[in-house]
Amino acid sequence: MGKIRDSVDVKALRFAAVFPVLLASAFVVCAFLLRADVPDPMAVRWSDAGPAGFAPFSAFVAFGGLIIVLVGWLVLGQAVPLGRPAVMRRLMMGTGLSVSLFVTTVLAAVLVGQAGIADVREARVDMSVLALGSGAALPLGVIMFFVFKADERWSVDDERALQEALDRELDPDLAADSVRLWVHARSSVFVMLGIASLFPAALIAIAVPWLGALLVVLAVLAAAFLFARIIVDRSGLRVFVAGFVRVMEVPASAISSAAPADVRAADYGGWGYRHHGGTTAMLVSSGPAVVVNRADGQKVAVSGGSTASAEKVAAVLSRVAARARGEKRPPQP
Repeated sequence: MGKIRDSVDVKALRFAAVFPVLLASAFVVCAFLLRADVPDPMAVRWSDAGPAGFAPFSAFVAFGGLIIVLVGWLVLGQAVPLGRPAVMRRLMMGTGLSVSLFVTTVLAAVLVGQAGIADVREARVDMSVLALGSGAALPLGVIMFFVFKADERWSVDDERALQEALDRELDPDLAADSVRLWVHARSSVFVMLGIASLFPAALIAIAVPWLGALLVVLAVLAAAFLFARIIVDRSGLRVFVAGFVRVMEVPASAISSAAPADVRAADYGGWGYRHHGGTTAMLVSSGPAVVVNRADGQKVAVSGGSTASAEKVAAVLSRVAARARGEKRPPQP
């Protein structure tokens, strides 16, 4: 029961469940009040020549009440889940009210249009009832949209935000121990990659379209591997090629030291993700980088973007590594 209350608006659920039933009950009661004046069977379908379809009074009333309930539940029920945006829930609540009232209006117009006639072939739809009911259904739905207050509950996201705020309050240095940055190759590299792949692909595609398309796909993949997302926090270092493919994860406790450096990609095997001479590297270009010495003797090298960002990443890695080992001061690079 607790999980249900955490996922649905109980007040909206109560209204969505009860209102269509009350509306259908009112229709059934009014229909039976007119029972003596309504022919049996009743006309339920019309053509240009007049009534073309008929149904027993009891079937019309029962089916009409069922339609009111089902339509109301279907539309109003969309306003119940708490996971949906508040505007959408308000819109569905107003729409559900209007649609339920409109369906009831149509059934009432059919019923009233046949009251007091002697021959069912004279049956018609009462346009006055239809116009008045439809005219009331729309503004009532608009009013419901504005007056319905989406029930706001404490969600998992709120709990996570509160926990993060408490962590920052208890540990002011937490925010300083986090770095997130993107690094990528120089723009000239992407220009040359496009020239070397797209132009030949256009020529090849004339004779062999699939081969030209394959060349374009390979060029896009090559360009994606010249992007990397770097995340540094108290858990350590994580590197994602193309922003989402994790290729490196170094726990803070496994870091011996970290220092900024000006590197040549050729010394580490080239651009991209490489294993070279006991060093794992993710370099998108030569230039500023961060070299991490692991406690097991291995090394990790990642591009740092600019000199300032490389120095910041190295400083944060040194600080979180020292904290993971229980040291008060980070080791000097």
